[in-house]
Amino acid sequence: MSARLAAQGGGAARLAVDIGGTFTDVAVEQGERRWTGKVLTTPQAPELGVLEGVKLVLEKAGLAPADIALVIHGTTLATNAVIERKGAKTALLTTEGFRDVLALGNESRYDQYDLNIELPQPLVPRRWRLPVTERLDNTGKVLLPLDEAAVARHVAFMRAEGIEAVAIGFLHAFVNPAHEKQAAAILQRLWPEVPVSLSSEVSPEMREWERFSTTAANAYVQPLMASYLKRLEVGLREGGLACPVFMMLSGGGLTTLETARRFPIRLVESGPAGGAIFSAHVAKQRGLTEVLSFDMGGTTAKVCLIDQYQPQASRTFEVARVGRFKKGSGLPLRIPVIEMVEIGAGGGSLAAVDSMGRITVGPESAGADPGPACYGRGGAKPAVTDANLALGRYDPEHFAGGALRLYPERSRDALVAEVGGRLGLSAEMAALGVVEMVDENMANAARVHAIESGKGFEGRTIIAFGGGGPVHGYRVAEKIGVKRLLVPSGAGVGSAIGFLRAPVAYEVVRSLYQRFASFDVGAVNALLTEMSREAAAVVAKGAFGARTVEGRLAYMRYVGQGHEIAVKLPARDLTAADVQAIRAAYDAEYIKFYDRPVPGSDVEILSFAVTVATEVPAVEPAAEVEAAPAPAPIRQQQVRDTTTGEVTEWAVYDRAAMAPGAVVAGPCIVAEAETSTLVGRGWSCRMDGLGYLDLTQESA
Repeated sequence: MSARLAAQGGGAARLAVDIGGTFTDVAVEQGERRWTGKVLTTPQAPELGVLEGVKLVLEKAGLAPADIALVIHGTTLATNAVIERKGAKTALLTTEGFRDVLALGNESRYDQYDLNIELPQPLVPRRWRLPVTERLDNTGKVLLPLDEAAVARHVAFMRAEGIEAVAIGFLHAFVNPAHEKQAAAILQRLWPEVPVSLSSEVSPEMREWERFSTTAANAYVQPLMASYLKRLEVGLREGGLACPVFMMLSGGGLTTLETARRFPIRLVESGPAGGAIFSAHVAKQRGLTEVLSFDMGGTTAKVCLIDQYQPQASRTFEVARVGRFKKGSGLPLRIPVIEMVEIGAGGGSLAAVDSMGRITVGPESAGADPGPACYGRGGAKPAVTDANLALGRYDPEHFAGGALRLYPERSRDALVAEVGGRLGLSAEMAALGVVEMVDENMANAARVHAIESGKGFEGRTIIAFGGGGPVHGYRVAEKIGVKRLLVPSGAGVGSAIGFLRAPVAYEVVRSLYQRFASFDVGAVNALLTEMSREAAAVVAKGAFGARTVEGRLAYMRYVGQGHEIAVKLPARDLTAADVQAIRAAYDAEYIKFYDRPVPGSDVEILSFAVTVATEVPAVEPAAEVEAAPAPAPIRQQQVRDTTTGEVTEWAVYDRAAMAPGAVVAGPCIVAEAETSTLVGRGWSCRMDGLGYLDLTQESA
C-alpha cells in the first residue's frame, strides 16, 4: 500500500469510513493534511450514509473522486446482524451424532446460582441442523465415508425450507477437510447460488463448539454483508471512486473485499479495532508505553489496554451476550480480534428508572433514527446526549459543527418524563444522575478489563476519542485514578483515522497436535510454510509491492490443562535446537500469568498462527514546544459540574485557535466540529506540538 502511494508521488489521497450505530465517520488524508466529517448513519441502507459522508468530506477537502487512491472501510453491520438476529436463514450440515453441539456448548453456566438462567440461543434452530453420516478420527483418517445421498436429500429439504446460507461443520475437519469439501461440491452442483461456509476454512481449529459456532455465524451474516459490500462498491464506482476498497478486520489489519465476502465474521469488531490502532499510533507519537484507549461513540463505549504500542490481542470473542458484562453468556467466535471491553454506553444510550428506583443507562440506544430526544427526529426517550445538553455541556446551535441543531426543551421534557418525574428530580438533576451513572459504568468496565488482564492504571494515560470520549474522559479518569488524558486531533472520528494507520494483514491458524517430548520439527515446518504462503497470498492482493513482515505463534499448555498460552516462534524454519528455547519461552510466559511453572510436566501445542502484514512506518516521538499564550474564549456557558452539582460559568475555547504550547485551566470546554473536550475543575489543558490536547490533573 505504501509503495503504491510512493509511486504516485505522495500526493494521492486515502479515504476511510467507519459506520457506527449513530454516526458514520469519514476521514481523508493527503500528505500531511486531513479532513474529517460526520453524518447520521442510515440504518436501512448504510451505503447511503457512506456515500453522503464521502461527498461531504471531498467537497470540504476540494478533492475530486479520482484523487482518492484507496478507500478503507469498517462497519458494525455483521455484529448488529447477529445481535439483532437479522441475518440469513442458515442451515448446518454436521456429523451424525453432533447435531446439538451448538445448543449444548461446553455445558458451562456463566452464572452458577441463577436458577432461571437465560442461555444464548444458537443462530441455527434444531430443525435446520442436519446430521450426515461421515466420520474422521483425530488424525484425519476416514472411519466412515461421507453419505453423498444424504447430503443431496438435505439440499432438497433446505430449498423447500427457504434456507439462504449453509454452514458445514464436520468432526475433525480441521485436520482433514476432505469431507467438508466433498459436501460443498455437492451443494455447488445441486444449488450453485447458495453461499456455503466450511469450518475447515472459517475456523480450522479444534473445539467443535467454537468452530461450529463461528462457521454458523459466518454463514448467517454472509448474504447480508455480500449484498451490502456489492451495493457499496457500485455506489462508490458510480460516484467516481474507481480505486481499491479495503475492509478493516477485527484483528487490526486490512483485507480485500474478496476476502471480506468469504469471511465476513472477521469484520465483527472492525470499527473498534480501528480505534485501538488509532490509540496505539498516538501513543507511539507521544512515546507513551502504557495507555488506556477510551472510545465512546453514539451507541457503545470501548476500552482497550495498550502496552508497548501494541493493543492486547485475543483468539476468542463473544457476541450477543444475554448476560450483561458476563463472560460465557454470548455466542463464541474463534477469530483474531483486538481484546477490549465494549458496553452499551454511548451518546444515544437511553436512560430509564428500573423497578428498584435506580437510574439505568443502556444498553438500548436511540441510534440515528429517531435518535435522542434533542435531535427533534421523533425520539421521546432521553439519551446521554440529552443529559449532556441539559447540563450545559453542549451549545445547541454548534453541535456537530453546527450541522445538527439540538432542541434543549425536548431533552428536558424527556428527562422529566422518564427519569426526573419518577424520582422527584428536576430535569437538570436527573441529567446529572444519568451522566454520573454512564461515567461509572464506563469506569467499572475499565476496572474489570484491567483486573481480567492482570494490570492496573498507575502511570497510564487515557487516550480519549469518539464523539463522546473527550466529553466524558476527564470524569472517567478521576474515577479510575488516572491523572493524564490525551485528546488527539480528529478525535471525533478516531476509528476512521485508525483505519488509515492499519497495515494490510492476514492471519492463518491451523491445529497440529504436538508435544515437546515428541516434537516433529519436519511436520511443524511444513505446516508453518504452507500457512505463511496462504497468508502472504492474501496480503499480496493489497500490498502493492510493499515490504511485509511475518509473525508466528504457537498456542500451548501443560498436558492436562484446559487453556493455552501464546508463545512467539522464530519467523523461519525451526531446528532441533529451537525446541528447548521455545519450551523455555513457554515457562517464562506461564510464570507471568501464574507465578511459577509446573516442574516435570510435558507441554502440548494445540495450534499455530502465522500473520503476514505490510510494514508499518516508524514513528518518531513528537518534540516538546515552548509555551504560548492562551486564546480568548469564544463564549461562556452555564455548566452544571457533575462532581459538585454546582452551576458555574465555563469558558469555551475554539480548538483551532489554540497555538502549540497554549494552556487553559479548567473548568472549561475546548470545542471543535466533531466533539468537545471537557476540562474539569482541577485540570489543565495544554496544546502540544502535534495539535493534541494534553490534560493533566493537579496533585491533591
